[in-house]
Amino acid sequence: MALPAALERLIKHEALGGVLLMLSAIAALLVANSALSPIYDQVLGGYLSVTYDGDGLSKPLILWINDGLMAIFFFLIGLELKAELLEGKLKNPRDVLLPGMAAIGGMVVPALIFAYFNWGLPSINGWAIPAATDIAFALGILALVGSRAPVSLKVFLLTLAILDDMGAIIIIALFYTAELKVNYLLAALIPLAGMVLLNLRGSHRQGLTIVLGIVLWVLVLRSGVHATLAGVVTAFCIPLVDRWGKSPLHALEHAIEPWSKFFIIPVFAFANAGVVLTGMSVMDVFEPLPLGIALGLLLGKQLGVFGLTFLVVKTGLAKLPHGANWLHIYGVACLAGVGFTMSLFIGGLSFDNAAQMNQVRVGVLSGSILSGIIGFVALVMAGRAPADEAAETPPEPAAEMARPADAKPQAVS
Repeated sequence: MALPAALERLIKHEALGGVLLMLSAIAALLVANSALSPIYDQVLGGYLSVTYDGDGLSKPLILWINDGLMAIFFFLIGLELKAELLEGKLKNPRDVLLPGMAAIGGMVVPALIFAYFNWGLPSINGWAIPAATDIAFALGILALVGSRAPVSLKVFLLTLAILDDMGAIIIIALFYTAELKVNYLLAALIPLAGMVLLNLRGSHRQGLTIVLGIVLWVLVLRSGVHATLAGVVTAFCIPLVDRWGKSPLHALEHAIEPWSKFFIIPVFAFANAGVVLTGMSVMDVFEPLPLGIALGLLLGKQLGVFGLTFLVVKTGLAKLPHGANWLHIYGVACLAGVGFTMSLFIGGLSFDNAAQMNQVRVGVLSGSILSGIIGFVALVMAGRAPADEAAETPPEPAAEMARPADAKPQAVS
């Protein structure tokens, strides 16, 4: 049965993902500071086991969410990255230079600010927390600005956020890996080889690849490497084009995206954003850990993204996005400081102490909220693109446009 037109427009609206994320975080805050708090902790701390003959996985629900559901989220990110690298915004190196440099600045400067406040302390392990950007939140806020922001600005922010995610994946792989168990990593090469073979053959049906990906996830989890990386690896083994000219990658991307937006990310937010405010004071925000995170997101992203963008444009290496002005770029730099999902995720990898995680949540929430508000105000003040520029705004890249049903690319990727 067809959905009513208004409901369909609401579901497809870019801001909806960010709104659901915000509502989930608010719900977590309310529950964590109410009479339901013991139930909240008990449910998230309850163990869920999948075993056979005494061997298998037994983890608290919070880890099933962070290691399991988020592996699906990273699988979706992997699909998007592969599509962008082969046919989208990351295919042409010239189009990547400006947002790429902005993304580098937006990761390095926040990490340096965090390190300044936490140097020599055990909390230095969380240096990567403010380096992340939340795509759903950032694009959701930009969507609320409407036509005041040119289409090219959305492309700039989306490319920046995609590259930021790529950087986060590399950081997790290199710096947030537990003690390695080489035997499990070697065993993981078997399902990986099977997925690579299916990809090279241009397999149309992806059921076997998904099963092998689940096996890979279990083995990577047992190896000590963070299991969400298995989602990315599996995604890169999904063919962009199969032997019949169809796209299994885009089919899976479109199938999983609603589940990620409406279920996985809200559940993750609800499970991880429950800041316990009892006994806290305003001065607690100025502890090194939350202060480093908040200022890293709020100031670090602004300095890194805006500063590198300004440098690249003024040196003549690239031009501003079509129709955008410097206040638009400043607004986007602020939106890059909304690091909610990925920042909380990296925080969970950095600390297993409840008190420290509460400080992480305080820093992430305060820095992200202030960044989002300032970014929105800046973009509204930036005004609309001039009429002649708006008329000349280039169309979305081919990767974002509808693909004809009879399109048959020539190569299998």
